[in-house]
Amino acid sequence: MRTLRIAATVGTALLVAIAPTVSPAAASPPSGLAGDAPLAGSPAEAPLASPLSWHTCSTGPTDEDGAALDAAGARCAELTVSLDYSRPRGRTITIALSRLAATDPTHRRGAMLLNPGGPGDPALSLGVELAQAAPALAARYDMIGMDPRFVGRSSPVACRWDTGLSMRAAGPNRQTFAESVARARELAAGCVQGNEDVLPYASTRNTARDMDQVRAALGEAKLSYLGWSAGSYLGAVYTQLFPGRVDRFVLDSAVDPEGYGPGVTRAMGAATEAALRNWAGWAAGRDATYHLGATREAVLSTVDRVARAAEARPLRVGEFTVDSHLLPELLFLPIRFDTEADYSGIAVDVRVLADAADGRPVTPTPGLLASLTMAGTPGSGDGTFLLCADRAAPRDPEVYYRDIQAHRASEPLFGPLTRNITPCAFWPTAPVEAPTRIRNTVPALIVGASGDPRTPYPGQLAMHRGLAGSRMVTLDNAYRHLVYGVEDNPCVDGAVNRYLLEGVLPAADLTCPRVSAAGS
Repeated sequence: MRTLRIAATVGTALLVAIAPTVSPAAASPPSGLAGDAPLAGSPAEAPLASPLSWHTCSTGPTDEDGAALDAAGARCAELTVSLDYSRPRGRTITIALSRLAATDPTHRRGAMLLNPGGPGDPALSLGVELAQAAPALAARYDMIGMDPRFVGRSSPVACRWDTGLSMRAAGPNRQTFAESVARARELAAGCVQGNEDVLPYASTRNTARDMDQVRAALGEAKLSYLGWSAGSYLGAVYTQLFPGRVDRFVLDSAVDPEGYGPGVTRAMGAATEAALRNWAGWAAGRDATYHLGATREAVLSTVDRVARAAEARPLRVGEFTVDSHLLPELLFLPIRFDTEADYSGIAVDVRVLADAADGRPVTPTPGLLASLTMAGTPGSGDGTFLLCADRAAPRDPEVYYRDIQAHRASEPLFGPLTRNITPCAFWPTAPVEAPTRIRNTVPALIVGASGDPRTPYPGQLAMHRGLAGSRMVTLDNAYRHLVYGVEDNPCVDGAVNRYLLEGVLPAADLTCPRVSAAGS
C-alpha cells in the first residue's frame, strides 16, 4: 500500500493546549435509548438536507488544493445545515464537501466520509490522497471530504491570535505560570470576539449531525467512515447518535472518549516522556554523529540541561528567542513520529538547542525554523474552540497549577505543557449539551500504536471498551501517532482493507509486529 502524506498533514495531532477534564454533568444515553432523538439531525427532524449541486473545486488561480481536486476528477458542493439543531428552522451555516466517485461503479458499495483529525483540520483534499494510496478502496467507495463546521470552507471561524501555535508551557514557577494564564486569557478573547453567536454550536455532536445530513443529501442509507486522531471521536459520536446508519467505521489512533475536550492533551505528558526516552536510546547509539550522550540517561541529561538553561534565560536561536514557555513545545511537536528521519531531525534540533544553551551562535534547523516562525506569526486558531464546545473546562487557574506541580517529577518536560491552562478556561459560555458518553455495540475497527504519544494507548483501550462491538488492531513497539496508510504495515493495512472491502472484522483483537522502528 502506498503511504499517505498525512503523516505531515493529517491531524494537527491534538496540538491544542489543555485543561484537566471535568466530570460530565450528564451522559448521553446508549444507542437505541431515548434522549438523542430530538436533536438527532435526521432529514425528518432537520429538513435542510437538499440535493447537492456539484461543481469544480478550484476557487481561483491561487487555490492549489482546489486545482488538485479538479485534476483528480473530484467535484465539490455546499450543504446548508442548521447552526443549532434544536432550532431546525432557525439560522443556517454552510458545510463544504468534496466527492471523488468510485472508479468501479459496477461494484460500488457506498460513500466513505473521511476526517483527518486536528481537531479542526480541513478534509476536502483527503479523498484524493487516500485514493492514490489505496486504489482498491477508491474503486468501491465514493470518497467524501467534509470540512467540519467552522473549519476550512465550512462557514469558517477566525480567531484573532498573535501566534500560529496556542500551546505554551507553564514554566518552572508561579511567575511563569501566571504569564501563561494571562496568555490563555488573551487567546480566548481573541477567539471569542466576533464569534460569540456561533461558538456554542461548534461541538462534535453537531458535526456528527452535519455528517448525517451529508449522508442524507448523498442519498445513502448508511455511511462508512475513516477518521484519524481527533477524527476517531467524531466517528464514535456518530455511532452513538446514529447507530442504525453506520456501515463500516475505522477509527485510527483513537482518543479517550471520556477525556475528549479541553483536557484532551492532559494524558499526553507521560506518553510523550516515554517517547522521548525511546528517542534518547536511539540517539545514544549515534553519539558519534550527534554528540548528545553515549547512554539514554546521558542524552536525557542533555535535554534537561537545555530546559534548565531556557528557564534561566531565553536561548538565542538565530533571530528567535526560546524561553521556558516555548522550549517544551519545540520538542513536543516532532516527537509524535518515530522513523529514522524523524528521530534524526529531533537529534539535530536538540544539538542546536544544546549549543544555544552553551551560549554558542546557532542557526535554526529547518524544523526549528518552521516552528519558531509559526509561533511568532499571527494565526486564525487551531481548533481549540471546537474543544471548548465539547466539555467545560475548570475556570480556577489553581486547578491547573496543582495538577502541574503534582506531575513535575514524573513529567518534567512535557507535563507543564500538556497540563497547562487553555483558552477554554476563559470561555464566556458553557457547552450547550453534555458530553457524549460512548457506549454502544456498533461494529467498528480501532487501530493504534502501543506507544502513541498523542493518543496514549490506555485511551485507545477506553474507546475499545466503549464501542463494545469493535475489534482492536495494535501496532506493537511503535512510539508514533497515526498508523493506517502512514506506517505502511502489511498486517495493519491488511486488516483495515479487509474490513472496508469485505466487511470482515478480525475474529479477535489483533497485535501486529513492527516491520521496522527507529527507536531502541
